[in-house]
Amino acid sequence: MRAYDGGFAMTINATLRKKDKLAAKLTWLANRHELNLPEDRRHDRATPNITSVMVSLPDGREYRAKVIDMSMSGAALGLDVRPPIGSPVKVGKLRASVVRHSDEGIAIEFVTLQTPTSLEQNLT
Repeated sequence: MRAYDGGFAMTINATLRKKDKLAAKLTWLANRHELNLPEDRRHDRATPNITSVMVSLPDGREYRAKVIDMSMSGAALGLDVRPPIGSPVKVGKLRASVVRHSDEGIAIEFVTLQTPTSLEQNLT
């Protein structure tokens, strides 16, 4: 709505639930460093040894994607296409679903929790 020195003001057109969720996230982001809070993830992210993977869509189309980061439960992939959230995909040989879109591509969650060995074997 307006900008001022050191910040801005805005309105949010969302449900009360979404507004509460955003407020909680902003509070966590503002306080995590002061309180030495860990990152709010189920599994630690790591820079993978694998730098690219093949992503297969249900209709048979395949795309090469850049691996941005990865954990045992999912990955962030640099990809030009944006399958709908909830879409089943195959990443290498692993079944996954699209959970989020980003400026760079998509985030996926594997159907089953992986190990470092299974990631190396099934994504190459």
